[in-house]
Amino acid sequence: MPLISRRALIGSAGAGFLLATGGGAYAGLIEPTMMLNVTEYALTPPRWPADFRLTAAVISDVHVCEPYVPMSRVKRIVETVNALKPDIIFHLGDHESTHRFVTGRVPPEEWAAAYADLAAPLGLFTVLGNHDWWNNARSIRRALDGARIRVMENEAELLSVNGRRFWVAGLGDQIAHWIKPGHFRGEDDLPGTLSKLSTDDPALLLVHEPDIFVDVPERVSLTFAGHTHGGQVYIPGWTNPFIPSAYRDRFRYGHVVEKGRHMLVSGGFGMSGLPIRFGVPPEVLLVRLGGAGDAA
Repeated sequence: MPLISRRALIGSAGAGFLLATGGGAYAGLIEPTMMLNVTEYALTPPRWPADFRLTAAVISDVHVCEPYVPMSRVKRIVETVNALKPDIIFHLGDHESTHRFVTGRVPPEEWAAAYADLAAPLGLFTVLGNHDWWNNARSIRRALDGARIRVMENEAELLSVNGRRFWVAGLGDQIAHWIKPGHFRGEDDLPGTLSKLSTDDPALLLVHEPDIFVDVPERVSLTFAGHTHGGQVYIPGWTNPFIPSAYRDRFRYGHVVEKGRHMLVSGGFGMSGLPIRFGVPPEVLLVRLGGAGDAA
C-alpha cells in the first residue's frame, strides 16, 4: 500500500502558511499539547437495532513520547474518558511515536498501566497501529497484555449487555512492515476476521488505517478508524495532499457513509512527522449507538 509521509509537510504550503501567519506557536504548543476535545456522534447504523443503546468512547493515535505526549497527557485522556462513563472503550492504535522530534520513549509499561485505569463495564479493546509495529510491537503487546487490555489482531469477540449481544472485531495493521519507500506489507486479514462472526448479531470493526473501508461489507454495522490525524493540519480552502490515505480527503476525518456502510475516522490525539496540529485539536470520541441517533 502506498503511503506519503507527513514529513513532506515541512515543505508544504500549509506549513509555510503557519509560519507566515504566526500560527506556528499555536500549532506547535497550544493545540497539540494543551487541548483535548470530546467529539460526540449519535447514530443508528445498519444492522444495529434502534432500541439497542450503547455508548463507546474512542481513543486513537496518542503517540506517547517525550516531550509532546508525556504521561501527564495520558492521564488527562484517562480522566476525560472516565468522566464520560462509557459502556465500552476502543483504542485504535499508534500507542507510541517513532519520529525524529521524539526526545525519549515512555516505557510502554507506564502508559499501559495508566490505560488500565480506564473504566467501562465492557472493558477496553485495542488494535495495534503502524507506529506500534515500527517501534517495537512485541514490547507494546506485552505491556498491553500485562495491563489486561484486550488486543485484537484479526480477532472477534461476542459481547453481551442487558441481554443484547454484539460483536467487536479488530483488524491487524495494514502497513505493519516496511518493504521499500512507499510500500508496506500488512498484518490484516479482513476475510479471516469476519469469518469469525459466527452469529447474526451486529458487528463493530476496529481498524487503524481507514483505507480498508472500501472492502468492508455491509455485514459490519460500523467501522472505527484512526491514523490520519484528520490531516493533522486543516486550513479551510487548502487541500492537504499529505493525508496518509490513498483516498486523501475522502477518508480524512469524521463520519463517512458510502453505499449504506458507515465509518467514523477519529482525528486522534498525538502527532506524526512534525510536532504540530492546526485546525484538528486532539480529541476523544463519544459515540452513542441506537436510540435517538440518526438512522441509516
